[in-house]
Amino acid sequence: MQRYLQSTEETEQFGAALWRIVPTKCLVFLHGELGAGKTTLVRGFLQAAGHFGAVKSPTYTLVEEYRIGDRKIYHFDLYRLADPEELEWIGIRDYLDEESVCIIEWPEMGKGILPSADVSIRLRAQGAGRLISVDVFADELRDLFAGAA
Repeated sequence: MQRYLQSTEETEQFGAALWRIVPTKCLVFLHGELGAGKTTLVRGFLQAAGHFGAVKSPTYTLVEEYRIGDRKIYHFDLYRLADPEELEWIGIRDYLDEESVCIIEWPEMGKGILPSADVSIRLRAQGAGRLISVDVFADELRDLFAGAA
């Protein structure tokens, strides 16, 4: 699936739509250059989930945890990761084993440690907006995403 998002608001709306279709346990990779809209998409996702506070990129902390109702959402930013092995030190497997949604920006920095994503989203600046591409790898999610496209 590929779509053109004309504004920040449309990027947030896409994130909100993503919230409505992902299951309680899901691994989402976000690809894109700096400023491509990855954190904007996560902000829309979290706001749709019921988060009312600020949403910042966890560039320096590596992970931000959100507990909304009975759901857990972990937002990772691996941009500053020096070595994929650092993920082992922060306990990445514990996060991934939980009944949670893990959204990972810059997943290529964790290559060799991270498992395959259920959903991979690529954002690319194009004109005043963003071109977004979505690949769904988990069989059980394909119909959900096909219906939302």
